[in-house]
Amino acid sequence: MRRFAVALALLALAACDDPETAQAPPPPQELSADAVGHYCGMIVLEHSGPKGQIILKSRKEPVWFSSARDAVAFTLLPEEAKDIQAIYVSDMAKAPTWDEPGTTNWVEARQAFFVIGSDKSGGMGAAEAAPFSDRSVAEAFAQDHGGEVVAFADIPHDYVLGSGEGHAQQGATHAPASSDAAPAMSGASEHRH
Repeated sequence: MRRFAVALALLALAACDDPETAQAPPPPQELSADAVGHYCGMIVLEHSGPKGQIILKSRKEPVWFSSARDAVAFTLLPEEAKDIQAIYVSDMAKAPTWDEPGTTNWVEARQAFFVIGSDKSGGMGAAEAAPFSDRSVAEAFAQDHGGEVVAFADIPHDYVLGSGEGHAQQGATHAPASSDAAPAMSGASEHRH
C-alpha cells in the first residue's frame, strides 16, 4: 500500500510539471470607460499610448494602468501585491493608432517585445515602454521612432522607476524587470502620477 501511495504522489508531482495540466492565466478584460489608472486615479481611456492591466489572485477586477510602463513598475515596487496571475499590455502591433491603442488587443507582457527610449510618450506624458507581440513590428517602430527593442525581463529598472528619459542615448545599465529583484527606488516617487 505504501508503494502505491508513493507512486500516486510521484504521478501527481509529474502532472504539476505537465504543460497540458498547468492552469492557463485568466484572460485579459476589455478596457472600458470605467477603468481608472492605479497610479494616476484618472480614466485610462483618456490617455494616449499603450495601457496595462494586471490580474491578481486577490482581486476580482484587474488593476488598470494608463501606460504599459506603469504596469511594469507595479511588478517592481515592493509595496505592490505579488499575487500576479497575468500582466497584459496593449499590443501596439495591432493598435489602430498610438492615440487609440485599442480595448481588446492585449499581449501578455512577459511574452512581448518592448521599445524603450523612443520619441513617443505614454499616458500622463512620461517615457513609454511600447509593447508589441511581433518583434519585427517592434523593430520597425524603433527604426521610425528611435529606441531599442528589449524583452520584459530586460527593461531596466531605472527606465521604469526613474525618469526614463535618454535611456537609448545614455546606455543605462540593464537590470531584470522581475518582482524578486530589488528595485532601484530612486525616482519611484517621480514615476507616480
